[in-house]
Order: sequence, then C-alpha cells, then structure tokens
Amino acid sequence: MANLAKAAQRTARLGEQRSIRSKLDYIHKNYFLYVLLAPALILTILFKYVPMYGAIIAFKDFSPLKGIWGSDWVGLKYFSKFLNSPNFTDIFFNTLKLSFYGLLLGFPVPILLAVMLNQIRKAGLKKNIQLVLYAPNFISVVVIVGMLFIFLSPTGPINQLIASVTGNPVIFMTEPEYFRSIYILSGIWQGAGWSSIIYVAALANVDPELHNAASLDGANLLQRIWHIDLPTIKPIMAIVFILAAGGIMSIGFEKAYLMQTSMNLPTSEIIPTYVYKVGLQSGNYAYSAAVGLFNSVINVVLLLTVNFIVKKLNEGEGLY
Repeated sequence: MANLAKAAQRTARLGEQRSIRSKLDYIHKNYFLYVLLAPALILTILFKYVPMYGAIIAFKDFSPLKGIWGSDWVGLKYFSKFLNSPNFTDIFFNTLKLSFYGLLLGFPVPILLAVMLNQIRKAGLKKNIQLVLYAPNFISVVVIVGMLFIFLSPTGPINQLIASVTGNPVIFMTEPEYFRSIYILSGIWQGAGWSSIIYVAALANVDPELHNAASLDGANLLQRIWHIDLPTIKPIMAIVFILAAGGIMSIGFEKAYLMQTSMNLPTSEIIPTYVYKVGLQSGNYAYSAAVGLFNSVINVVLLLTVNFIVKKLNEGEGLY
C-alpha cells in the first residue's frame, strides 16, 4: 500500500510538472498576446488597485503634515459620524432614488432602440438614424447642463410654450420636485443610443433563417421579436443589468453638481456631491474618504446580491 501511495504521489507530481510545462510552453508560443495585454493590465493596477491604499485615511484622523501612516488611528469614527449626521437619510435616499429610477426607466430604452434598429433593412437609413442616436453621447456634460438651463429657463422655449397656455412659467431648475425627472430624462436622452450598440451587435448575429421559418409558421413581428430576438440578447441583458445594479450608488458627480442650485438641494444633494464638498472644499479628507468607502461597500453588496438573484432566475447565468 505504501508503494502504491508513493507511486500515486509521483504520478501527481509528474502531472503537475507537465501541466506547468505546458502552460509555460503556451505562454512562450503566444508571448505577443501577453505583450498586448500588459499595458492594459499595468494601467488597471496603477489606476484601480494602487489608489486603494489611500482608503486607509478613512480610518485615521488624517493630517497632510503627518502623512497617512503618521496620522492617528480612529477606527470607525468617521463612518459613525456620517451615519449619525442629521442629513444622512436625505443624502442616502436621494442617491438611491436617483439611481434606482434611472435604472428602472433607462434600462429598457437601449433594448427597445436596438430592436427597432434591427428591423430597419435599408443600410443607409439605418446608419443615419444610428448617427443621430449616438451623437448626444459625445456632448460634454457641461454643455448638456448648459442646454438644460437655457431650454428650461423662465424665458426659454419650453416655458414660453407653458406660459402661452397657463400664463405662468415654471422654474424647473430651482424646484426640488423637478430635479430627478430632468436629471434622469436628460441622461436617458444622452446615453440610450450609445448603450444600444452592444444589443445591436448581438442582434446582428441572429440567423435570418429563424425569422423566415417563424414567418412561414405564421408568427407576426412582435412574436418573432419576443421568441427570437429577445432570447438572443438575454445573457447580455443580464450582465448589463447586474453591472448597472451593482453601480446603483455610483452616480456621476459632475452633472448633479452642475445642476445644483441653492433651492433644489433637498433632492439634488447626493453622496458624490457631499463627498466633494466635505472633502475638497472643507478639507476634511478622512471624513470624505469614509463616506466614499461606505458608498463603495454598498455597491459591492448590491453587485453580489443582484448577481445571486439573477443567477437564480436565469438558470445559473450571471456575471460570474
């Protein structure tokens, strides 16, 4: 028995050595692929993982003069301060509502655009429509917000139309109740066309024979879309939804900050703008780092939760 055990161990070691040798041979033969991968890998490490070192200041009473390691350790002091702050509930739920409503309203739009674009058979017309749909994505956020202030100003074209009917203009950019609608709808207009690209590419791989066979069997257009097109892009929809839900607390700072006024703060103050104000404007770096880290932890929890739920509902297909 001892001899058999030793033989088995030798066989296992030889198998491991062969496996390592085969992997090294593969890397040697395809070294150029790893050379191409190296810049992206290095940039990811430098700009995504190395900065994580700075998250330590969330647990310290950070002083620029003392440095990160020289500053006093305070543990969860700043996390507790944020959770117990009087405006925590408003900031947290403003962020959550803005992201949730944006996901709820914005997620189906690129899918609908892709399905409609897929039905256009004239290549020239399709390209022109795609150009119009994709163009807003390349407009700067600053320009978008400037356009919103111009169009929605008391003397802007929209208010001129409203005033001609009701007699009174609506001050959209200063009223808190309009902030979320303006933010979300303008975001959908700007990004929906660009987000539809991945679905358009997936639908291009659908075999036309499937549609022809379904048509011969009497299926109408909606039935073909429901039973052929949507199942084709279902895995992509799941991945995109998981990533979007996992980043539900990560709202772009620039647009919300640029759209803020002193009167719409009750609904426009969100975690990213709050971090900017307490961190860069007030110089409270440790507190802002704690708030940002809290936001990141919530995102990770949401990502894991949504991925678990989608895998259960999608027959084991998820992000990982």
